[in-house]
Amino acid sequence: MGPTSTARWTGRIPVRDVRPVVEYGRRPAKAVAGETFEVTATVFREGHDAVAANVVLEDPEGRPGPWTPMRELAPGTDRWGAEVTPTTEGRWTFRVEAWSDPVTTWRRHARIKVPAGIDTGLVLEEGAELYERAAAGVPDPEGRAVVRAAAAALRDDTLPAEDRLAAALTPGVDAVLARHPLRELVTSCEPLPLLVERERALYGAWYEFFPRSEGTPGQPHGTFRTAARRLPAIAAMGFDVVYLPPIHPIGTTHRKGRNNTLTAGPDDVGVPWAIGSPEGGHDAVHPALGTLEDFDRFVARARELGLEIALDFALQCSPDHPWVDKHPQWFHHRPDGTIAHAENPPKKYQDIYPIAFDADMDGLIAETCRILRFWMGHGVRIFRVDNPHTKPVVFWERVIAAVNRTDPDVIFLAEAFTRPAMMHTLAQIGFQQSYTYFTWRTTKQELTDYLTELTGEAAAYMRPNFFANTPDILHAYLQHGGRPAFEARAVLAATLSPSWGIYSGYELCENTPLHEGSEEYLDSEKYQLKPRDWDTAEREGRTITPLITRLNTIRRTHPALHRLRNLRFHHTDNDAILAYSKRTGSDAVLVVVNLDPHHTQEATVSLDMPQLGLDWHESVPVRDELTGETHHWGRANYVRLEPGRRPAHVFHLRRPSGAAGHQGGAELS
Repeated sequence: MGPTSTARWTGRIPVRDVRPVVEYGRRPAKAVAGETFEVTATVFREGHDAVAANVVLEDPEGRPGPWTPMRELAPGTDRWGAEVTPTTEGRWTFRVEAWSDPVTTWRRHARIKVPAGIDTGLVLEEGAELYERAAAGVPDPEGRAVVRAAAAALRDDTLPAEDRLAAALTPGVDAVLARHPLRELVTSCEPLPLLVERERALYGAWYEFFPRSEGTPGQPHGTFRTAARRLPAIAAMGFDVVYLPPIHPIGTTHRKGRNNTLTAGPDDVGVPWAIGSPEGGHDAVHPALGTLEDFDRFVARARELGLEIALDFALQCSPDHPWVDKHPQWFHHRPDGTIAHAENPPKKYQDIYPIAFDADMDGLIAETCRILRFWMGHGVRIFRVDNPHTKPVVFWERVIAAVNRTDPDVIFLAEAFTRPAMMHTLAQIGFQQSYTYFTWRTTKQELTDYLTELTGEAAAYMRPNFFANTPDILHAYLQHGGRPAFEARAVLAATLSPSWGIYSGYELCENTPLHEGSEEYLDSEKYQLKPRDWDTAEREGRTITPLITRLNTIRRTHPALHRLRNLRFHHTDNDAILAYSKRTGSDAVLVVVNLDPHHTQEATVSLDMPQLGLDWHESVPVRDELTGETHHWGRANYVRLEPGRRPAHVFHLRRPSGAAGHQGGAELS
């Protein structure tokens, strides 16, 4: 390659394979304000001289923060890492700096040569010169004096050589040079982008319900006014987000009847996702739910209770939507001139027209942004996007970028149960959260493998939301496992993922399928009103509301459960028992779950003690946050979990006040 080549140089000290990185740095890695994550890189140099590295975070204003020293993750691997924590929202950058460490190189040589009497005077003088240079870079006078005193001791030939060397290796000198090392040949990687968003993008408990089912005996079809009566109970269970299916006018052409029948009766209310009628489209409220002012009052009431409203955004239309006449180019037309309805063979959705994007994508982007901003103007800052994988990726990339450019607090959740490549790409191009395959992961191996994937490199851009059920998905595990299955899945969803959710009726353990082998509910709320007698269910104990409330309380109490990347699995000798932990700072939570909803299971749980911030030989009190009982756990522990009585342990690890942390972990208290 000639001297005029434009190829990039490696740098004096190579810095390779920096992570987290998304699409080679073309897209930002993601974090939320206050979230700690690890930056890693491969750092090495020619020869045997010592190298070191650090991470520099640069805030959205372009101001570099104090650099964070990296450590070699495993001797001989040349892989270095450090944990960093962005403090505010915005578009940050980070970079890894590698450098030659002449003081460490000298110390290695001096520890060998001085005791052996090899070039003693020369070696000590070399050290003194290095320490003088290092002292010049120490900003505080006290620290500077410590290093200069060490340099003077190295030159003091009235002392034995071993004492002169020892004076340069004291803990006080080490502490100063750790803060202010002498760095040579500093080499930096290119700055990498980091998007830091608000905490709700990562952490929150979601509750989905249909306002239209919250009616009264005299007026079965619920309204925003009657549905608002449900909000205090949702808030009391500890949820953060109330997610509403589409609230827009519903078409009548090809309206579906109960249980997805093709012929609707006069009282059938239709599918909320068949959006649009002469009363309006995506920017209108279904007249039976009330007015836009009623919606505003609903949002305000939720806000009073500490709840955010998430609104479904389904980019599709009923045949009666105003767009069908105003924008015919936005739909697929068959050879006979008719518009093609939606299909997912063998399923057919005759009441829904999908959107075609090739004729006028710019127009569709403009209209989509207008609709989103309309609802943002009415207090909605979270959108659950229906089937985003059936629309072009570039469409969502442009829409989300346009919205977040002016409103970075707006969150988009991708409801994309589809191929992994599409799910991951949607997360990379802007979706803040993603539905996942959690519903279909029920065994110990499946959960361990899947969560290892989600908490690994994918966590740099993809944030999972573990819904335990949805109006479309009633998994066989819930159908056949009864109440114990609902309890186990709630514990798993609430403690494995920072974001989790349930669809209304989960707390009642509703589990009757349309037919054997189906994941559809019998008498699905998608097609009909479904009033529930909450008060009677609570009074008769036919609900797991106390468990759900307790789980959300535990989540709020323990910062470790607010994070994703800190998940670690622990060994159990029974495949029906899953054990895992999360630790953030001084907070550590250990969860043990019986995955078998039918049988009592026993196991020995073998803890990876350093992952909990403990030494291998330690034993600590653990408080079960579900029952209040305290046990004493060490490296190996016996558990017995009985479905319906004790589905799981959710332990908070405690250490005596003032005890030191171990293996790099902070004190547990």
